[in-house]
Amino acid sequence: MKIGQIYSHLNGMEFLLVHQNTLWEEIRSTIESVDAALAFDKISKEKTKAGKVLYSPRKLNALFKDGFSKRGWKESNIRYFVNEDLKTTRETVDMRDRNAQRQAITDNGFTAFGTYNQVDFVKDRVAIEVQFGKYFSVQYDLHVKHTFFFDRGDIDVGIEIIPMHSLMSQMSSGVAWYENELTNIVREGRSNPSVPIVLIGIEPD
Repeated sequence: MKIGQIYSHLNGMEFLLVHQNTLWEEIRSTIESVDAALAFDKISKEKTKAGKVLYSPRKLNALFKDGFSKRGWKESNIRYFVNEDLKTTRETVDMRDRNAQRQAITDNGFTAFGTYNQVDFVKDRVAIEVQFGKYFSVQYDLHVKHTFFFDRGDIDVGIEIIPMHSLMSQMSSGVAWYENELTNIVREGRSNPSVPIVLIGIEPD
């Protein structure tokens, strides 16, 4: 794989180059180490692409997971509790102790529902999501996942790795792609999302 384009939101790339240049080199080398040909074996069953050989999102994800895991990047999974009451939610949303959070919700007379937020890879306060899912998945990553971990003070920058149009066109329909997501971010304005982001578009060599 190779990097096609990079967009730096709220100086995310500048932060990496100045403060985490070694991690940036790891990210770049991991992307370049992925042999996309190993994932080019999915036979499409879609009407518009029937019989065509496409890139498999599942296999691409597995290749990236293997590459990042070998370099010490690990998944981060944060569990917490939610409830239906606005006042109680405001009182408990920033509580980091799950047991105390659950107790506060039940003390107010509401049911505490367990949930979680997860990001693919984290290392030294940098989070990475590798996204080959549907178009809405990137917006969820940016506005929920990366923002969640940033607002908790767990990360300094979030990285989103997605296909360029050239790769997306050789995958199943509905996959998010760089050129479109770049436009979405720019359209939303400079301060939204409120977390430094590096959007990376990748494509086959």
